[in-house]
Amino acid sequence: MKKHLRFPIYLFIVFFTLSTGCEKNPGTIPIVSPWIHYGSMTDQGRNTYKTILIGTQTWMAENLKTTSLNDGTPIPIITDASEWSGLTSPACCWQNNNPARKVTYGVLYNWYTINTGKLCPAGWHVATDADWTTLVSYLGGENIAGGKLKESGYLHWLLPNTGATDEVAFRALPGGARHAGTTVDFKDLGVRCSWWTTSSNDGQGVSMTLYDDAINIKKHYNPKQYGMSVRCVWDY
Repeated sequence: MKKHLRFPIYLFIVFFTLSTGCEKNPGTIPIVSPWIHYGSMTDQGRNTYKTILIGTQTWMAENLKTTSLNDGTPIPIITDASEWSGLTSPACCWQNNNPARKVTYGVLYNWYTINTGKLCPAGWHVATDADWTTLVSYLGGENIAGGKLKESGYLHWLLPNTGATDEVAFRALPGGARHAGTTVDFKDLGVRCSWWTTSSNDGQGVSMTLYDDAINIKKHYNPKQYGMSVRCVWDY
């Protein structure tokens, strides 16, 4: 008799816990489905990341954090705004030059680093324009894909974080970007996230961007000196 009772009571407790937990969520805590199954990968700097299968693609579920290329070459970490804005060679930095922000938001790279073809670990590559097109198409198109990629809640995103559901566990975080300026060059922390692609057009790098007040995803063309985040995609 007891064996027959335990199973339904257990299910009831789990259902009650999940249901009441969602109802009491104040909107500041991101909701992550307990049914998501992450993989993992490690880069050349021994940083370990969650990965996630979305459609036919395996993506990093976090921004890249390495400060070296996959052949062991260090990527210069540039803090000075004037030096950064004049570069035509690989460089990286932390958001607002604060190393602690690497843990949450990853590292910002200029496009020249992406162009080396050696930024992601072996077996992985920086997401191409075509990779993003495949992902966005799978999520229903550029007009709605952004909401499905953004982390929900307001732990990292500022209000209103429009339409954020993170239903595919991509966990897009608003790490902002570094502009090619000589004064205040870090911008938009909490407001947007931008990722470089491997593509360029008319001398500018191609990037993909999400905003706090929109559910769409936008393609932009930026100076190659800009510092932006990177997501790697599995080659296979």
